[in-house]
Amino acid sequence: MAAPLICLITPGHLASTPRLLKEVDALLAAGYRVHVVAGQHYAPVEPLDQGVLAAAQWTCTRVDYRGGAGVFARKLLRRIARALVTMPPFATVRIAARAHHAESLRLAAAAARVPADLYIGHCLAGLPAAALAAKSRGTAYGFDAEDFHDAETDSALADPADVAAARILQEQLLPGCQHLTASSPLIARQYAEVYGMKPFVVLNVFPRAQAPAVPSDPGPVSAERPARLYWFSQTIGPGRGLEAVVAAMGRMRTPVELHLRGFAAPGYAAQLNSLAARAGMQRPVQFLPPGPAAEMVRLAAGADLGLSTEESSPLNRDLCLTNKIFVYLLAGLPQLLSSTSAQRALAPELGAAALLADLADPEETARRLDAYFADPAHRRAARQAAWQIGQEKYCWDVEQEKFLASVRRTTAP
Repeated sequence: MAAPLICLITPGHLASTPRLLKEVDALLAAGYRVHVVAGQHYAPVEPLDQGVLAAAQWTCTRVDYRGGAGVFARKLLRRIARALVTMPPFATVRIAARAHHAESLRLAAAAARVPADLYIGHCLAGLPAAALAAKSRGTAYGFDAEDFHDAETDSALADPADVAAARILQEQLLPGCQHLTASSPLIARQYAEVYGMKPFVVLNVFPRAQAPAVPSDPGPVSAERPARLYWFSQTIGPGRGLEAVVAAMGRMRTPVELHLRGFAAPGYAAQLNSLAARAGMQRPVQFLPPGPAAEMVRLAAGADLGLSTEESSPLNRDLCLTNKIFVYLLAGLPQLLSSTSAQRALAPELGAAALLADLADPEETARRLDAYFADPAHRRAARQAAWQIGQEKYCWDVEQEKFLASVRRTTAP
């Protein structure tokens, strides 16, 4: 008898969805067969996707949004759906799916061609795709709530069509999920309060195998070797606390540089460097090229301090625990945490491996950072604490068991 087949669905690129790729690896190691349905729309990410596919031991369907005769028609249909979705008679899953994402129904059709035992959607567009595919096959579906999608971005909160589509999709489809996970305790709690659902919490941690063999030591800080503060994301842009970081760094006495890894939003590099110069930073911000998801831990390891600088608005940013936090821990890298609700709750667990700061107070943040860098013994202890907690607790080798337990329960005969 063949092992159960799990189909994971994301509207994004493979390389932009490291959480999905970790689930794929866990499923394969547990003896499942795996197929992935993923989007394809941003050319600069394509080389990273090809790197993922070159090593894949699973099959994949890619849905290309960029061309073809149907692109204009799908965009037009989305405009119509967005006009209808706020009207109660049209509050259907298909209309809401199309209003939310022009390609959601194409993802559903691609997934429905896969005879899976369980469909798992990632990102909100993946939820209707998984549910519709499962309905067509008469099987089960699930969803990974990596974010709280009702309050994911300020622009979506200001758009009645986006608000209505997110609410319709979740109200109508979450109750049917036989597998449901969330990426932080506060996101899980929010889903329980708003939708009456209780997701398993599966943190955004990474495998021990991605860590360097031993903790790195970047050495003493000096004018010739300034402290490197490090941050990464797929996109480097506003709304991620970077403006507050440069405001604090400009007030520091310690020689310091800011290193950012990812695709810079148009015009943002010049904008941030201008802000940094006005804030008093002596060195320009360093913009580094994006890297493969599997290399992010090693790429972070040589820095002096990681930055987990989420803002408290919109609500999702206040509730989330991003993959940065756990990349830094696995790299043996202490970090600066901004004072969001989720990060305040986590900070006591991290102990010496984290500094908690109110980024709205740049003077106090600069003072705390200067004190940290002025104490070599404390810095060594912080690196050791980060390394130890990353190896022993906050790694995928431990966390994946919660994900697999939910899948096994769903796919059991």
